Amino acid sequence: MNVTSSADWLRSGMGGHNIEANSILYYVINQAINLATVLKDTSVIPSWQGYASGIKSAANSILWDETVGLYRDNETTTFNPQDGNCWAVVSNITESSSQVQSISSNLVSRWGPYGAPAPEAGATVSPFISGFELQAHVLSGNATAALDLMRLEWGFMLDDPRMTNSSFIEGYSTDGSLHYAPYTNDPRVSHAHGWATGPTSVLTFGIAGLQITSAGGETWKIAPALGDLTEVEAGFLAPTGPFAVKAVLDRNGNVEVQFETPKGTSGSVSVQAPNCEGTLTLQEAKGQKKSLACGKRQSSGENVNVNDVPGGSWTAVYTCK
Repeated sequence: MNVTSSADWLRSGMGGHNIEANSILYYVINQAINLATVLKDTSVIPSWQGYASGIKSAANSILWDETVGLYRDNETTTFNPQDGNCWAVVSNITESSSQVQSISSNLVSRWGPYGAPAPEAGATVSPFISGFELQAHVLSGNATAALDLMRLEWGFMLDDPRMTNSSFIEGYSTDGSLHYAPYTNDPRVSHAHGWATGPTSVLTFGIAGLQITSAGGETWKIAPALGDLTEVEAGFLAPTGPFAVKAVLDRNGNVEVQFETPKGTSGSVSVQAPNCEGTLTLQEAKGQKKSLACGKRQSSGENVNVNDVPGGSWTAVYTCK
C-alpha cells in the first residue's frame, strides 16, 4: 500500500509504503477472510490471502531495520514509529517471534518518565497508540512490560494535579507538560478522550486472558498472563452465555485458573508463567473431579496449551517443576 495522503491522526511524515498503514491493511484483510469464512463466501479468500502474503513479505523486506530491531516508518525515513511497530505486532505482520520480542524490548527502552513516546507525532505521548503498545507487549510474552507501562503512563494521568483524576487525556508532551504537539492551542486538548482506554481491554483479554475466538463465543481461549501480578479476575456476558476467569499465582510460581464458559462451546487453555517449566492439568470444578488433559511445557519461553476443552466450570492448575 502506497500512502499518498500527508496526514493520519495528526501524525507527521505520513506517506509512502508506511508500516502503520500496511499493518492495518494486513489486519483488515485477515479479518475479512475470517468474516468470509463465517458467511461461507469463500470464493474471495484465495485472492485476499495472496494480497496479505504479498504485503507481509514486502513490509519485512523493505521496512524491517535489523540494526535497530524495529520497523522504519517508510522507505524514505530512518525513524522508527511507535504506532507502526505496535500495529506490526498486533496485526501479526511480523515474521518471527524474535522480531516481536525485539520490538517489545526496544519500545520499552525508549520510555521516558511520563510514558511511551510517539515520535511520529513530535515530542508526544499518545495514550491512543500506547494502548496498542500494551497489546504488543502482551502478545510478545512480556505482560510485565504492559503492566509497567500502565502504571507509568496511566498512573501519571491519574495522579498528576494538572489532570482531572482520570486517565482520558488526548495526548501530552514527553516532558510531562500538558501540550499536545499537533495543536497550537493547549486548551483544545481533550481530557475526556475515549481513545485513552486501552488498558481496559488489555486487562480483560490479555492479562486475565479471557478471549472469544469465534462469533458469539462458540469458541474461546483462556490465556492468563499475570506478569508481576499475583491475582487477576474478569468476566463478561456473550450471546452464548457468561464467561469468567480468576487466575492466582502462588509463592512457588504455580498458577491456578478457575474459569467458566457456556455449555455447548469449546476452547483452549494456555498459561503464561515466566521462568517456570511444568505441567498443566484441567479438572472439572463442580461435581466429580476428573482430569481432562494435560500438557507439558517444553521450555520456559513457551506457553503450555490444552485444546478441545468443553464449556463448563473448570480448574486449571499449572504446576512448576
